Amino acid sequence: MIGTRGVPAAYGGFETAVEEIGKRLVEAGHEVTVYCRRGPGETHDSYLGMKLVTLPAMRVKVAETLSHSFLSVMHSVIRTKHDAAFVFNAANAPFVPLLHARGIPAAVHVDGLEWKRAKWSGAGKRYYQWAERFAVQTADALIADAQGIADYYEETFGAATELLTYGAPILTDPGSQRIRDIGFEPDSYHVVVARFEPENHVDVIARGYSESASRHPLVVVGGAPYAAEYTRTIQAIAAKDSRIRLLGSVWDSELLDQLYANALTYAHGHSVGGTNPSLLRAMGSGTSVLAFDVNFNAEVLGADGRFFTDAADLAPLFEDAEAHPADYTARGRRLQRRAADTYSWEHVAAGYEALAERLASGSTSPQDNPRSPRTKVRLQ
Repeated sequence: MIGTRGVPAAYGGFETAVEEIGKRLVEAGHEVTVYCRRGPGETHDSYLGMKLVTLPAMRVKVAETLSHSFLSVMHSVIRTKHDAAFVFNAANAPFVPLLHARGIPAAVHVDGLEWKRAKWSGAGKRYYQWAERFAVQTADALIADAQGIADYYEETFGAATELLTYGAPILTDPGSQRIRDIGFEPDSYHVVVARFEPENHVDVIARGYSESASRHPLVVVGGAPYAAEYTRTIQAIAAKDSRIRLLGSVWDSELLDQLYANALTYAHGHSVGGTNPSLLRAMGSGTSVLAFDVNFNAEVLGADGRFFTDAADLAPLFEDAEAHPADYTARGRRLQRRAADTYSWEHVAAGYEALAERLASGSTSPQDNPRSPRTKVRLQ
C-alpha cells in the first residue's frame, strides 16, 4: 500500500482505509506492506500484523506526497517483489510504470477531484488533471470510493472503476466524560471536524453559525499545515463570536469519538472528495448531519441529511436543530442504521482482497485501456 502517510492512522481518510483494510487482509492470511511517512522516533516495523516501511519525504506542499511515493515505489521495486500494489492518490499514477517494470500489477485509488481544491492552481491543477488521465491509461484497475467519482471517470475518460467505499465505525456506548472534562454537555453543542481548506467550507460553517441565534456552542476541530491564511480567516470569525470554540487538531481517538457522538449536529462542509470518512464517523456515532449540498454527500446521507450551500442556508438549520432536538436525534439514529447497513469495513476489505487476487492472477479491471499482459504472480 503506497501513497499515504501510513499507519497507525492519525491523519485522514486514506490512512484510516489502509489501517482498516490492511489489518483485515492480514487476518485473512495475506502479507501486507504499508509504506509510511513518520517523523523522528516514530518508526515502527509492524502494526496489527502489517509490515511497515518508513521512508522520508520532502516537507514541502508540492513535493511531500510525490517524493515519498517515489521512494516507496523504488523500495518496492528494488528490495521486494510484491504480488500486487494499491497506489493511493491519482497524483502518484506516474510511478505505476516503475511497478510494471518489476512485474507488479497496480490499482490506483483515484481519491476525489483533487484539481478542484483551492490549494492547487496553475501547474498544480494541471498536474492533477494530467495524472488522472495517466492513471486511466496505465493502472491495471482504478478504485473509486463514491458513485460520483465513478461517474466522473466514466463520463470524462470512458473508464470503468472498482467502486469500493469506506467503512463506518459504529459507536454504541462512547461515553461523555471526556467532553464534560473540557466543558461541554451531551446534545448541547454543534461540531465540525475538518482540515482547514477552502473546499471544506469551515469558514462558511463558522459564518452560518455566527449568523444564527443558536444557544449551543460550535466546536471546531481541525487545522492545516499549508493553509495559514485560510486558518486566520476562521480564527477571525471565532474571535468575534464567543460561542465558537476552536480546539485545534484532536488526535485522541476517545475524545474525538465523544465529540462526534454527543453533538446535537455535525456540520460537514467537504465538497470535492468522494465518500468522506469524517462524515461516516459522524453517522456511525448516531449524530444528525448538516452537509454541504454536493452529490457525494447526498449519496452517503440519503433522505435524512439536511443540506446547505452557503452561510444563509446553514444558520436556520442550527436554529431548527435546537428548536426540535428530538427530530434531529431521530435523524441521527436513522443515519447510524444506514451507516451500519451500507458502509462496512468487512465488505470493503473483501472487495480489496478480491481485486488483489485478480491482479495477482493477471486479470485486470473491466476497463478497456490498452495494456501489455501482466505477469502472473503469487498472492501470499
